[in-house]
Formats: sequence, structure tokens, C-alpha cells
Amino acid sequence: MKVGCIGLGDIAQKAYLPVLTTRPGLELHLHTRTPATLTRVADSLNLPAGQRHTDLSELLAQDLDAAFVHAPTHAHPEIVTRLLEAGVATYVDKPIAYELADSERLVKLAEERNTSLAVGFNRRYAPGYAQCADHPRELILMQKNRIGLPEQPRTMILDDFIHVVDTLRFLAPGPVDDVTVRARVEDGLLHHVVLQLAGEGFTALGVMNRLSGSNEEILEVSGQDTKRQVVNLAEVIDHKGQPTIRRRGDWVPVARQRGIEQAVLAFLDAVRAGKVLSARDALATHELCERVVRAVTDRPA
Repeated sequence: MKVGCIGLGDIAQKAYLPVLTTRPGLELHLHTRTPATLTRVADSLNLPAGQRHTDLSELLAQDLDAAFVHAPTHAHPEIVTRLLEAGVATYVDKPIAYELADSERLVKLAEERNTSLAVGFNRRYAPGYAQCADHPRELILMQKNRIGLPEQPRTMILDDFIHVVDTLRFLAPGPVDDVTVRARVEDGLLHHVVLQLAGEGFTALGVMNRLSGSNEEILEVSGQDTKRQVVNLAEVIDHKGQPTIRRRGDWVPVARQRGIEQAVLAFLDAVRAGKVLSARDALATHELCERVVRAVTDRPA
């Protein structure tokens, strides 16, 4: 199987390439417009010259079976369009695009071409979060906080808060019939945002504070007088009377802990099996993010 990796930044080098380079029967082709980066990364993997590309057309000429897109978000629409038009099964980092219209167009294009389009919502595959889907979920609370990083609203919501939005959607035990957004914006920068989703018998609350004094990610699901808490994707604490703690094993790779390895393998397995993956559900997360963006930016002064 010929697989392309487009964009060789931190996420590709730290999370995706360590998975892709260990898969048997996979011929990996790298692409970046920065020759020095291409040489450094490809040399570290001992890839031959024929598997190194600075031109996207040259990469597409390799008759790829699949591609992973880890380029900056603003470049996604052009790159994903060309891959889908070439019939290449595509896995793209979230978000698909900053603008909802671009995301809608790409999902529609994938469907018209009967070509897989998968979006990197790796938390759906993270072991701790997947275990929460098996727990009673009358109340869901997710916090993803950072230190000193207020940001332009659309960028923050689509690049980062989207993980919170998608996780709430993934864990919601039924249809959402009420959406509430609260936020603090100062001098054009989003300091914090709170999203509440509610449906029959459940409430889901997502919080991001970019001035929290701590880098942390905490997920809690509770119901029927029990609670499951996941701290920084690594520690699972069950509460029913006395807490029971399960920690990540010392030798568990970060990519597996965060669900990236599982997401990659699920995508590759689908490509091998000839199964076409739809991005419709991922698009629903983008639509909800757009609703959050508009609530934040259109709010009265």
C-alpha cells in the first residue's frame, strides 16, 4: 500500500510517523514544501529519494492508495480537494477547514467521488474516553485548559475547542435539543468559552479556559450514582464510594494513549478492505463549532 504524509510538522513527526513507519506492507511517501525539513525527516527514516516530494503533483503521480494531511489548516481545502479529485482516500487533521462552506464542499466532493474522507478526531479512539462511552452519562463534563493563550475566536474554536465539541457529541447518550454558549472575549481575543448541550435525561458541558494557569484536560461522566473521570487522557478514576485509579502503563506509547494509533489503523484497515468512510458525522461537529463561533462573535457588546 502506498501512503502519503503531507506536512511534516510536530504532529506528524511525534504522533503519526511513529505509527506509519512500523506498519508492514506500507510504502511511505513524504511531502513538504520545505526541502530542509524533508531531508531531515526522510533521512531519519532512511527513505529513498523516490519517496521524498516537495511538489504535490509529483506526490500524486505515485498512484497513492491513501494520504494523511498534516499541513496547516489554511492549506487543507486545496490539498484535500486535489487528493479527493485524484481518488485518494484521505485522512485530514481537524478541522477540515476554518470555514464551514469549505468543509461542506469537501465532504460533498468525497461523496461524489465515492472516496473516503476521515477527520482526525483521535479522542474517540483514546482508551480512557472510549471507556466513558460504556458508563452511565446523565452528566458529561469536559475541560481542556491552557496557560496564557487567548486567541482569535474562530482559530481557537476550530483548532482546539473542536476536540471538546466532538467529544461531547460522541458521548451524548441521545439527541441534543438545546444548545447554550457562553464566552468571554476581550480586545478581540477569546479568553474562555463554555458550551452546554442538553437532551432528554442528560446534560453535557464543555469548557475551555485559555487563561487557566494550568495545561490540563479532564473528562467526567456520571450517572446512576457513579462517576468515571479521565485526567490528561492517561489516568482513569472510577468513583463509587472509594475511588479506583487506573494509570497508563509505563511503556504505552503516547500515540496509543491519545487514540492516534487506533485512528490510523482503523483508517488503513478501511482502505485495505475497500470500505468508503464518510465524514458526515465529522461535519456535524464542524457545524456545531460554527454555531459556537457565531454565538461568540455576534454577541452584544
